[in-house]
Amino acid sequence: MTENAKAAKMAKAVQMRKVARTGFLVLVALAIVLVWARRSSSQTDDLDVLKVIPENYKVILENQFVRVLEAHIPAGTEEKPHRHLKGVSVCLTEYTLESRILPDGQWVRNERKVGTTYWSDASLHQVRNIGTTTSHTIRIELKY
Repeated sequence: MTENAKAAKMAKAVQMRKVARTGFLVLVALAIVLVWARRSSSQTDDLDVLKVIPENYKVILENQFVRVLEAHIPAGTEEKPHRHLKGVSVCLTEYTLESRILPDGQWVRNERKVGTTYWSDASLHQVRNIGTTTSHTIRIELKY
């Protein structure tokens, strides 16, 4: 096997491990959220992200405890103000964005790596993808 073929094989193995690890993190985050879920509530707000920006967000699972969203924010775009329930997010791509809590928060820059997992409280906020890659995130929102 040539050195180039070995290097390509190694790179593919590293990428597969990253994808597997990210999938595992999503499952762990979902399990944690389900264990802690205690009561149900709904997101009926007119500023709910699914009502405001349906082109960027889709529901991939919903029950009385959680709502799991898949989000894609294209590079160079700014989202309209919207709300999220509190929850855990897992980054599936590398991207750079800025966000601010409304009504008067300052823009804060966030550079996300594949597999980054973070908590966000419920908020009204705005996001802009200032990087060169589309963000791809799974968000697990608590309904209590």
